[in-house]
This record gives sequence, C-alpha cells and structure tokens, in this order.
Amino acid sequence: MSSWLTVVGIGEDGWHALSRAARRALLEAGAIHGGERHLALLPARIAARRVPWPSPFSLDAVLAERRRGAPVCVLASGDPMFFGVGATLARELSADEMRVIPAPSSLSLAAARLHWALQDAQCVSLVGRPAASLLAHVFRGERLLVLSADGATPAAIASLLTAHGFGPSRMTVFEHLGGANERRIDERADDWREPFVAPLNLVAIECRTHAGHAGPPLTPGLPDDAYRHDGQLTKRDVRAITLARLAPQPGELLWDVGAGCGSVGIEWMRAHVRCRAIAIEANEGRQRLIEHNRDALGVPALKLVKGEAPASLDGLPAPDAVFIGGGVTAPGVLDTCWARLRQGGRLVVNAVTLQSEAVLVDWRARHGGELARIGVAYAEPLGSFDTWRQALPITLLCASKP
Repeated sequence: MSSWLTVVGIGEDGWHALSRAARRALLEAGAIHGGERHLALLPARIAARRVPWPSPFSLDAVLAERRRGAPVCVLASGDPMFFGVGATLARELSADEMRVIPAPSSLSLAAARLHWALQDAQCVSLVGRPAASLLAHVFRGERLLVLSADGATPAAIASLLTAHGFGPSRMTVFEHLGGANERRIDERADDWREPFVAPLNLVAIECRTHAGHAGPPLTPGLPDDAYRHDGQLTKRDVRAITLARLAPQPGELLWDVGAGCGSVGIEWMRAHVRCRAIAIEANEGRQRLIEHNRDALGVPALKLVKGEAPASLDGLPAPDAVFIGGGVTAPGVLDTCWARLRQGGRLVVNAVTLQSEAVLVDWRARHGGELARIGVAYAEPLGSFDTWRQALPITLLCASKP
C-alpha cells in the first residue's frame, strides 16, 4: 500500500519555516488533522478540510480517512516521533502507509539556546504523568530537559526539587520556543517566583544540591531511612541481594506480594525507566506507606493492589518476576504466583520464620529451585566496647520457570 498519510512536524515559527516537502504535502492533502493551535498556523490558501483533535483525544477520525483514498496530513509539534502523535500512529499503521517530515523538536531548540550537548541531557516528559516521576531522574550534576504538562508544571518542579534537597538547582523555563513570543526565565528552584507561565513551555534543569547531599544512589539497596515503614521492611543488604536475584530487565513487570512498605517494587522500578511493578498489600497502614514511598522515590506509576493474595491476584497481567516478602504461608499464594509467572520468569521468596521456611523446603522438593541463607551482622555498642549483633537470618528461595 502506498503512503496515504503524512505526519508533518511544525514549530512555533509556523508555515514559513516548513520544508518544501512539508508544504507540498499540506497543499495536496484532502484533510489535515491536528490541534487547533497548529491548524491556525496554516495560511488561508490551504484548501484541505481542517479537523481539530477531538476531546478526549482519539485517532479514529484519522484512521477512517484511509478509506477515502485522498492524501491526508497530520500536524504535530516539532518532531512527531519524540513523545508525539507520529509514534502513536506508527503503532497503528504499516511502515509503507505513513511518512514523517519532522521539524526541530523543542528539546533540540532548548539545547541550542543553552549550548548543551543534547546527547548528554536526560529528556523527561511530564505530560500525562505525575510531577513526582521526575525524582527518578534527579541526580547531582545531571542536566534534564523536561516537557511540561501545563503552565503550573515549572512551579511544581521547583517545589519538588526544593523539598528533596535540590533547591540550588538552576531552572530555565522556555515559553513558546521558536516562535515570536519566545520567552526565557532563569531562576534557582528554591527561589522560583512564577506560579504560572505560558501553558506551552519546557523546563531545563541543572541539578545541584547542598553540600553533603547527593540524592538516592542508582544501585539497589537504598538506605533503610529512605523509606517510611512500620518495621516490616526488607533491610538494605537483603534487599540488594533480592533485587540481584530478581534481575530486572527493561519493560518487565514485577509482582511484589506482601509488599510491606513497597521497597522491593520501588527499587525494581528505579532499575530502569521502563520497568513496571504491582505491589499487593492488604494492610491499610502499609498501603499508605507504599503510596508515600513510591512518590518520594520517583516511581508514582507503581500500581497498588489493595487486598490479600492469592484472591487479589485475579485479573492482573502475568508477571516476568515475582517477589514474595510476606504471607507465603497463606494457602495457595506460592502455587498461584508460580502458575501465573511467565515462562522464563523469576520467583524469589524471603522467609524468616520456621513455618515459612518449611513451606519453601516443601515447594522446592516439588518444583526445584535454589535455597540460600543470608546472615548479616552489624557492629553495635556493648558497654564500652563493640560487638556484632546478628540480624534475623533470611532464607531465600530462587527459581526460574522453564
């Protein structure tokens, strides 16, 4: 099938900045779909039907044009394949049905204004995402280019950075990049004074901290005091070993069963921006802790299922890995998790009590896997001397599903 759809990237500088190929596609189109702001940038001599995006957003009207036989255009901001509608359309159409003519993205324009090497900056979108998701990318010395959701986003970012020790960070907000109304605002996060800016804006951040503060590390095994908890917490050293056994890969889904304060699921998601996790927890107090911890540590997309396993597992997408940190003695939990685990998936269970350890030994006899014992001791005062205080030993069951 020949290409019937052309996706044209257009910037704030409008029609006059478009390439000859982009102009020709728009002049020859029978219909042009796009946002009202983009459609208004076209000159009057464009004869095509102009179809604004519906609310709520849908591609149905564009895809229906395929049956009409006339060429169709979609107008998009900047580079349509970078957090744009071009990427969405590419999932619906074959490669020979669509061509894309990009314009410079807002990130390219911002990098040019700042003299930043674009490949060294981390690009983050907050469009349709909680501002707290930015925290997963905030590290001392990092440069971030952030696509804002609206005019209140920069103030929310400034407040978030300040609350988490990154108040000295340098923020630059660009309004209407590339257009006649382009404006630039430069302030420290802890001195931000603009509650609202233009809805179309991009935020550039040079992450800086107060002396002695660096933010959470990249490696698994965050300090225990990074979490709010009620005592039911997989401790730091055990957590690091557990995550190593779970072995997260980009895009994989973890079930964190009996999640406690959610530490394992949270660190699974921090391992890569595309990792996903579902925390299953029945205790209401711990549910509140999970909700706090996931936002504070930059993974608000962690899904919380409120209920007891195994009943609460019904209807959940099949996981690539399962961690069971509590409730392993409940009838059916271990077998249900194993049955639902994808082929090649990993199961890791932590047990502390004799009863839960006996469940693991019995299960391993039937299904195989590896048992490991973790013993950790910490130096603590004993009178005027120091001695080793042994933490409760942890038995790990680790199994891969053939």
